[in-house]
Amino acid sequence: MSATTTGTKARARVQRASGGRTWGSPVVYFLALVLVAVMLAPVVYIILGGFRTNSQITTDPSGLPNPWNLGNYADVLSGSTFWQEVGNSAFAALVTTAGVVALGLGASYVLARYRFRGRGAMYSLFAAGLMFPMTVAITPLYLMVKSLGLMNSLAGVILPQIAFALPTTVIILVPFLRAIPDEIEEAAAIDGCSRLGFFWRMVLPLSVPGVITVGILAFIASWNSYLLPLFILNNEGSFTLPLGVQAFASQYSVDTAKVLAFTSLSMIPALVFFSLFERRIVGGLTGAVKG
Repeated sequence: MSATTTGTKARARVQRASGGRTWGSPVVYFLALVLVAVMLAPVVYIILGGFRTNSQITTDPSGLPNPWNLGNYADVLSGSTFWQEVGNSAFAALVTTAGVVALGLGASYVLARYRFRGRGAMYSLFAAGLMFPMTVAITPLYLMVKSLGLMNSLAGVILPQIAFALPTTVIILVPFLRAIPDEIEEAAAIDGCSRLGFFWRMVLPLSVPGVITVGILAFIASWNSYLLPLFILNNEGSFTLPLGVQAFASQYSVDTAKVLAFTSLSMIPALVFFSLFERRIVGGLTGAVKG
């Protein structure tokens, strides 16, 4: 028996022992671990920094807390500023998500299921919106919000966020709605179901994965939004968390440990939310690609 045949049989036994799975090169896993470590290192440093004192950070910037200090987190959580900003961010994110899902689903349903002149141009317009970042439009957007009298209000932040999230929402949802077989709609019409009834009874249940995906993306984007609130909100009572982190860092610039504690607490909700719904996002995007 040759060495090649023996090696092939050995690999086959290893594959059967691992349940039919083939493991990649160790180099790939090493590079993946390095990449994960590089991405998580700043987050871990900020969280651990909140458990340290300023003297510990000055003496050993990269060391572990010794002893662990819970006072920084306790001071932030016991204050009203943090919770007020959490409430503002949650309100803006929830209203933005509801608006994006409602408007995006309605527009996607029309583009996917109706035949009319200019449908392709309208879909291309939404696709072009992906190449038009908010940074480019921030000056005219500021003037428009100011002319509408929405300065220093969460409405002045929510409405533009909905508008800029619609292109992504439409691009994701249209394939879901197009993938619904026409035979189902024809059968519903024979049973006396109107197009609106078909939308509520069939389209919504079948497009739940895509709706959840765009909802999560809209929520996280709104929660982490910084540039738009920076231009629109000047009153500390209406600050969202990203803007509150900047204000807190300016106010307590000499208290590095407390700033790190405030920053880590502001990151945790988005990190937890994204971690819980990560599979939903991937599944929804996969369904959109297949559609």
